[in-house]
Amino acid sequence: MNASSQETFEQQLVSQRDYLLRFARLQLRNDAWAEDAVSETVLAALAKPQSFGNRSQLKTWLVGILKHKIIDIFRHHKREVCGTLNSADEDTDPLDDMNFDDTGHFAQAPADWGNPEQQINSRQFFEVMDACINKLPAAQGRLFLMREWLELSSEEICKELELTSTNFYVQLHRARLRLRECLQLNWFSSSQPS
Repeated sequence: MNASSQETFEQQLVSQRDYLLRFARLQLRNDAWAEDAVSETVLAALAKPQSFGNRSQLKTWLVGILKHKIIDIFRHHKREVCGTLNSADEDTDPLDDMNFDDTGHFAQAPADWGNPEQQINSRQFFEVMDACINKLPAAQGRLFLMREWLELSSEEICKELELTSTNFYVQLHRARLRLRECLQLNWFSSSQPS
């Protein structure tokens, strides 16, 4: 890399720092650990910029590195406790607000989501998805990201969050229901460009 492209790459890294920090804080629930994970991610990216090679979006590549740094921190600090995950929003059952009939099924059929594979290719979809994940209660958001983005096993997540397997699956189900509702309201119900 020449000096001007190196400078541009460094500027691009700096522009992603806030997103990476938000992602790390959601997972780690500890500002110092999140800062460490993001710093290590940026240093790894700076050490080997040729590994990026523009084969994906910079954010995608950095999140991939960050996922591994977060997992390393989980393993390193597995015995430490990081504050409470409960919030006032979690004291109420989100399912109470959903429209169910007496048999426990949705009163209205879900909206037609069209061809999700085609929609997924859209950058706007991921922006809405990110916003919906950020609206989840902290514990559910963390659990969902650990399972779906960090691809940790159920056993690892239960151990890390000190959950029973039943509670884990209930929380994951609730997170998915909230995401579904948010995506339906903010993406699939409005006409989006293909």
